[in-house]
Amino acid sequence: MAAGGKPGRPAKKKSPTKGTGGQRRRGLEGRGATPPAEMRHWYKDKARAERVAREEQGGGTRRAPARTRRSDDAPEYIGGRNPVLEALQAGVPASVLYVAHRVDNDDRVRDSVKIAADRGIALMEVTRDKLDRLTEGAVHQGVALQIPAYDYAHPAELVELARDAAETPLIVALDGVTDPRNLGAIARSATAFGAHGLLVPSRRSAGVTGGAWKTSAGTLATLRVARAANLTAALREYRDEGLFVIGLDGAGDAEIGDVDLLAEPLVVVVGSEGKGLSRLVREQCDVVARIPMRAAAESLNAGVAAGVTLYEVARHRRR
Repeated sequence: MAAGGKPGRPAKKKSPTKGTGGQRRRGLEGRGATPPAEMRHWYKDKARAERVAREEQGGGTRRAPARTRRSDDAPEYIGGRNPVLEALQAGVPASVLYVAHRVDNDDRVRDSVKIAADRGIALMEVTRDKLDRLTEGAVHQGVALQIPAYDYAHPAELVELARDAAETPLIVALDGVTDPRNLGAIARSATAFGAHGLLVPSRRSAGVTGGAWKTSAGTLATLRVARAANLTAALREYRDEGLFVIGLDGAGDAEIGDVDLLAEPLVVVVGSEGKGLSRLVREQCDVVARIPMRAAAESLNAGVAAGVTLYEVARHRRR
């Protein structure tokens, strides 16, 4: 008997009532696996809000969808408020200006819409998902510009442009440069230092794409780009026309500033950052030159190398 307790029979243990066993078993089973985030009702709205916030800030990265191979006559797209406005101001040929529904209408958007209307460019209001597909996942900030496929010149036309202007020809050729942003950067330098055009191979090379237009800041609207089925053969034809060919390579025979051909009719060949000049292209060069730099920097990317070299050519020609 417990201290202070009343004498009597011990309490009878309460037995489970009929029908409760199944309820207890179900209670122990739980509610199953936690569903992943994408299956919850709020996921799409939250993901879209975060994406819009990133784009309005002009930053953020997003994994681009797999890029499908474009045909040569397929249009290209420039995305982003500053690149679109710069392209329109530079007179880049364009067919459609796409603007997202309920886009934040800042000065850049208003100016882009006005320029497009003045030039007779079609204006279309679309969803952000549509812009994502058109720009292949790039950050577009609610604005994209459609440009038609580029109309490449023949390599011989670049020499004719220089002679029609009564100027000493200066052409920049790209060997193995596959990044369109490098092509755009080279176009800016070529325009700044008086080159008459770019020459690119038709295979395994960057072309005039939306990315190139974007990086060129509109200079591709005034600089002609020619395409050659065979770069080696095109360089050989240039040499037959009286042009000298200078290749850029870190293992070149002379420093670019010491080359005595810079004031002559010239083709400057820029190789890829990793592989440099190909063997067949190197054989067509009159001189293979290097840019002097400290040992800590193993190489320069194609855009920077072209800019340094074209400045040196322009400096020699002003003498």
